[in-house]
Amino acid sequence: MDFFDFHHHKKNTLYGIYNIDFGTVPPESPYSIGIHPKDITVDSVEEQFSWLESNITENCLAIGECGLDSMVPIPQKIQEQIFLRQILISNEIKKPLIIHCVRKFYEVISFKKKARQAVIIHGFNKKERIAEDLLKNNFYLSFGKAVLYHLSLQEIVRNTPLDKMFLETDNECFNIEELYSKVSELKGISLEQLNEQILENLDTIKNG
Repeated sequence: MDFFDFHHHKKNTLYGIYNIDFGTVPPESPYSIGIHPKDITVDSVEEQFSWLESNITENCLAIGECGLDSMVPIPQKIQEQIFLRQILISNEIKKPLIIHCVRKFYEVISFKKKARQAVIIHGFNKKERIAEDLLKNNFYLSFGKAVLYHLSLQEIVRNTPLDKMFLETDNECFNIEELYSKVSELKGISLEQLNEQILENLDTIKNG
């Protein structure tokens, strides 16, 4: 059985969404493209958007990673402007958004009303209250390796509706089948059922 890797950084993983690095050329396999907060260069924002918009092909499944990050030196206002522009691109081309967020979840929630496509928080590993607020606002949550050992995150996975979740490796080196196995155990369903549900969720966000 093959397991879909919702967000990864490995060129040789074809069954999933490959997050391409800023400035690179998209692969022939499915990918996401965006301007990550850490990659913003204030003096060449238009060139960055030119790269983004000119590299959206049929294989582009999502816009991202994009979002807000309190740990990078880019001013918050500029991050928000660039995030909003990517939300509007997502609306225009009808592609979901993959969100990178560090300590700015409520700001990201406030931007959700601008998005007309599905919005997915990738690599979610925060507190249950944040998960609940994101789910109330119709976000999807994508979980990664931390689920294998983080007990409070396992509880969040148990409480997250199956139709609102994805699973990913991000930039971690491990077999995603381990993650699917753990989540199927936490949810009390078979591996086949979980796999089928993830693919249904993918169809849902793609068809917007």
